[in-house]
Formats: sequence, C-alpha cells, structure tokens
Amino acid sequence: MNEHDPQRLDALACCAYRIRRYALRMGEVQGQGYIGQALGWADVLAVAYGHALTFRPAEPDWAGRDRFLLSHGHYAIAFYAALIEAGIIPESELETYGSDDSRLPMSGMATYTPGMEISGGSLGQGLPIAVGMALALRQQGNPAFVYNSMSDGELDEGSTWEAALGTAHHRLGNLICLVDINNQQADGPSNKVMGFEPLADKWAAFGWHVQRVDGNDLPAVLQAFDAARQLQEARPRVILFDTLMGRGVPFLEQREKNHFIRVDPPEWQKAIEILDQSQQNEEALP
Repeated sequence: MNEHDPQRLDALACCAYRIRRYALRMGEVQGQGYIGQALGWADVLAVAYGHALTFRPAEPDWAGRDRFLLSHGHYAIAFYAALIEAGIIPESELETYGSDDSRLPMSGMATYTPGMEISGGSLGQGLPIAVGMALALRQQGNPAFVYNSMSDGELDEGSTWEAALGTAHHRLGNLICLVDINNQQADGPSNKVMGFEPLADKWAAFGWHVQRVDGNDLPAVLQAFDAARQLQEARPRVILFDTLMGRGVPFLEQREKNHFIRVDPPEWQKAIEILDQSQQNEEALP
C-alpha cells in the first residue's frame, strides 16, 4: 500500500480525531486523568487499530489476532478510546470510565477489559511479557505479531533492557516495540530524570531494527508501521515516536506539567470544541 494514499490518510486522521475526542469525553467523567498522553499517542493508536493490527472486534480473544500490550497502564484512557474506535468496546461505556464496576478502570487491567492483553501499571513489565508471548507464538507456528506499547519512562527500568537483549538473542521478528518519547514523567522531564540519548543507537546496539519518527505525523507513523511489519530480517523491531503531549488542544499542549492533568469543568467542552473545529477545517480543505 502507498503510505501517502490520500484516502487512507484521511481515514486515519478521522480515526485519530475520534480517539482524541473519546479520551476527552472519558476524562470529563472524572475531571482529570492522563489526557496529555492520550492526545499525544492518538496518531499511533489510530494507525495501529485503523491499519496495522489483525483482529476481530467481536472476538477479542481470537487466536489469530495480533497482540497489543499496554505496558504503560496509565495510558488506558487512550487505549479505551482506540478500542471504542475499533468496535471492541461500545461507545456507550465511555460514560462509566473509572467508575465502580466499570470495564474501563483508570489503569489497564486485563481481567476487566476486552482487548486488554495484560494488566499494566508497574512500568517495565510489558516488554518482558511480550518476549514470552512472541516466543510462544513462534513455537505454535502462529504468524501473529506482538506489539508492546511503552513510554520513555520505562527506559529507566532494568527489566526493559534485559528484555531487549533477550528479544534480540531469540531473533523475535514477530515483536514490534512502540516507544512514546514525550519526555515527561511524574517527576519531570524524562531526560532529566534519567538521560537516555542517543536512544536509537542504544536499541541498534542491542540488535534491534530501529526507526525514529514524529509520532504526530500520520504519514511518517504509517510508513514506520509498514516498514516494521514488512522487514524480512529475523530480528525485533522498535519504533521510537517523538510526540507532543496534549496534541491538538493548544492550551493543554502548553501546560508545563501535563503528566496527570486536572481540567476545570468548562475546559473539557472547550477542548472538544477546539478538536471539532480543527476537524471541520481539515474536512473543508479541497
């Protein structure tokens, strides 16, 4: 497929817009949340669920599905938005976000949510689990891919790098790691908490096929996913996505601390209106 096909890109842009909008609507239920990450990661999730992944919405446990592991469990609000967009979760459930007995808890839990492969939260656990899954699928002769979605904060964890070594050692060409480089942690800028550059060189030295792209540039994201899936070499693939937290809502983009955002009640509707207007402007273009 031509990654610059206008119709495909338009469809994915609409998908990303709806993911952002769903996330804001869920955030409004609680009045707070990891909205900055959801807005920044929406383009990656749009390409994942709108183009790259093989799955059956009505059968989230189908054996032939690609596995998508949400290692950064606090990104659950973004992931639920993607599951709604994919038809795995009904839109009506977003009003239950974070509530008692909801299938959409504030941190990702596999026992609650269809399509959630693992319970995230303790950072650095997703990639080690992905290694085991990828090995098992290969031994079963199952051609499915395993995607591990993680944050730059997980680069602080030794378990991440142990798993990176193991993945390359076992030449797991069915594993694709997606890293959100938004340079923000609870304690401040990620590169100040623990310097991680030159990041691409590090992953390459560990034996991975590496791409680094703007995670809010849909054509670049689409091309990176396709290149990772189509690579013929028997080695793991990592895509490093530089993203902007709060993407698409300028007053949230500009907040100095946006790891976990409290939003005043009138601001939720303002944020949605900004997204809607931006989408209308895009659709009006010739």
